[in-house]
Order: sequence, then structure tokens, then C-alpha cells
Amino acid sequence: MQNKLVQTVKATINCIIVALLITGLLIFGIKLFLGQEIETIFLLANKVSINIDENKEPVETIISEENNKIQNYPEYGTKYGTIEIDKIDVNLPVYFGDTLEILKKGVGHSSGSYFPGEGGSIVYMGHNSKKMFRRFSELQIGDEIKVTTTYGEYNYRIYDMQLIKETELDKLPIQKDKEILMVYTCYPFNNIGYATQRYVVYAELEK
Repeated sequence: MQNKLVQTVKATINCIIVALLITGLLIFGIKLFLGQEIETIFLLANKVSINIDENKEPVETIISEENNKIQNYPEYGTKYGTIEIDKIDVNLPVYFGDTLEILKKGVGHSSGSYFPGEGGSIVYMGHNSKKMFRRFSELQIGDEIKVTTTYGEYNYRIYDMQLIKETELDKLPIQKDKEILMVYTCYPFNNIGYATQRYVVYAELEK
């Protein structure tokens, strides 16, 4: 009786292990072969929920010279500037927001961060495609990033680059004491589908 029980338990454990292995292989296969399709599905769903009206007249955004406070913030989903990185031939539109639909059009600006000129942390993000941030690895400390907004022009100088996990939010700290521009993209740069790592470039405002 005891031997039968032991054999039953062993058989059950073996079945569980086999089931876990099969599940793991299925998940890997889905990610490998359907990664782009899954991303497209999310993109379409996102497009339904967030509609960017390109023909809508933008609200005039200005910044106070007295306290660096923005007046009339851009509406979510609207373009309010451009980002230029001459070193890697980047010249892209910047939108307020970070939905998949926005990132399809250009560079997204995290709504939880400050705007250029406000004196705090700014978080930008973009795809790692050839037309966007594929050449991020070529950037070096000292290279310049220029952000031109509807209310002014701001030049930043790169002082650090880091490879981080998507869960390491502490590597993108939001603070208000120093104007830091953090721009990131997915890593590896030639990755297809979902990536769990981010390549971040850190730059500070030039006085």
C-alpha cells in the first residue's frame, strides 16, 4: 500500500513538472513568434481608447520667467515640441503622454514628470526602431540633446547612460530640485516584441 502511494505521488509530481515545462515552452513560443502581433493588438486597443486630434488648434503654452511655472499646459496627446540629437541624426516630434499610439507617432513625455524649463525631472521615451532611438548606444557623455518647445528652447548635456530593468523605477527619479532630462528606449535595440530592459540616457540642463 505504501509503495503504491509513493508511486502515485511520484507520478503526480512528474506530471506537474511536465505540465510546467510545456507551459513554459508555449509561453516562450508565443513571445518568440507572436510578439509583434501581440504588440499590434495592444496598439489597436490603445488607439480606440486614446484619439489624437491632429487638426485641433493647440493651446498657447507659456512659461513664467518669475517662477518657471507653465501656464496653459499642452493637452494630453498633443505635440508641443521636438527633440534633436545631432550625434545620432535624431529629429523627432514630442507629444505629451506615453500611450502606444503616441509612441507610434514620435517621442512620448511621461505625464508624471516635469516639462522643459520647470526645473525638475523630465522623462521622455521612444521606440528602438531605426527611425527613432536604434543608435542610442553611440551616444557618449558630453553629447548634446536639444528640446525645442512652443514656449522656448532648452539644451541638455549627457552625463550618464544606464541599462536598467523596466521595474527599476527608482532609476527614473522624479524630483524638482534640478532639471534633468531622462530619455529611454527598449533594449536590446534589435529586439522584436516585448522587452524587459531599458536603455536610459541622462542629461542636465545647460545654463
